Amino acid sequence: MAAPLVLSSNFTNSERAMSTTVINNSYILNIVPLQSHYAIATSAGATDAIHLLDKTSGKTITKTFDVGDVKISEIRTVGNLANNRDVLLSCGNNGSVKAWDERTGAVSIEMPVGKKKIPLLSCDASSDGLMVAAGTVLQGQDASIVYWDPRNPVAPLRKHNETHSDDVTSVRFSRMGSEEILLSASTDGLLCTSNPTEDDEDEAGLNVGNWGCSIAKAGWIAGEGSVRAWARSDMETVSLWSGELDSVRDLSRDYLAHPHAPYTWVSDYMIDCHSTSRNPFVFFAGSSEGDIALIAPSHPLSADSHWTIERAFSKGHTEVVRCALWDESNGILLTGAEDSKVNIWSCSVSLDPNAMDVDSSAQKRIPTEDIESVREASYLL
Repeated sequence: MAAPLVLSSNFTNSERAMSTTVINNSYILNIVPLQSHYAIATSAGATDAIHLLDKTSGKTITKTFDVGDVKISEIRTVGNLANNRDVLLSCGNNGSVKAWDERTGAVSIEMPVGKKKIPLLSCDASSDGLMVAAGTVLQGQDASIVYWDPRNPVAPLRKHNETHSDDVTSVRFSRMGSEEILLSASTDGLLCTSNPTEDDEDEAGLNVGNWGCSIAKAGWIAGEGSVRAWARSDMETVSLWSGELDSVRDLSRDYLAHPHAPYTWVSDYMIDCHSTSRNPFVFFAGSSEGDIALIAPSHPLSADSHWTIERAFSKGHTEVVRCALWDESNGILLTGAEDSKVNIWSCSVSLDPNAMDVDSSAQKRIPTEDIESVREASYLL
């Protein structure tokens, strides 16, 4: 049986952060990195917007994109799009994927589903930048994965209408050898991998995993290990999957609690998951008070992995935290919440696999006075 959630031997608790109020009474929905800015998607009732936050100052909104009356579902940075680097994609209820020019704030490419503006929930681009995919809401009996060539964006290349039977909430490309593979997830409870270049949908399907609950988001796990994908449900749970989409691990909210002194933690909701070559998989959980915890597994990611609280971020938000972006290259974490704030925290975390593989008594080796001194430290950038 897996060990309970424990404190890392390197645990610290950050209590202060640089804070920027983007727009009063706006929810911060998503934050992604660009070359010179962080793009921030916000919603204030009927009005959505994309703002650019200057990376240098961390305080200045330098530009706001005119998205019109579109309700934004997702923004995403893609490394390459039709030979342009670090491009911002957005999609929403207007039935198109847009690529934005960071310098001018104008739309450089628009890819419509068709004359009927079917709302889109998710989008991504292939590693070579020559294909874009998006997932639609359920329309009648069809929920589609739509593909475009961004060099000829007027009409889709193809649509796969039978991969999912309900809203397609995530689409994510990954290069597997010489082949591009698409991972998709849906409120129908399925994770699927498919060949995005195959017109015949019967031939396109590769693997299917059935989680049995509505999936809010999914993604690939970096590296060559046996665990290749993650998913987050609408029920505040996280799951790990093999490349063949066999279930490896489910983590419930009840499991992700640390009720013991010197630091107590309860995961009230999941914020987001994070995977890079440096940190193949961690996730951020939130508390009802607006605090955040960075939770990581021991290595390898197996059914009996230990899970540790590596870092906590306290007293920065007063409402539910909706998004978290860990900018590892700059050693900072950006969080956005329903309190209209974007907080920037110091997050130069080194996840030592040997330090993470500890037993449930690990917290006893951390003196209470050390935890209290960490709580009082200021990580103001």
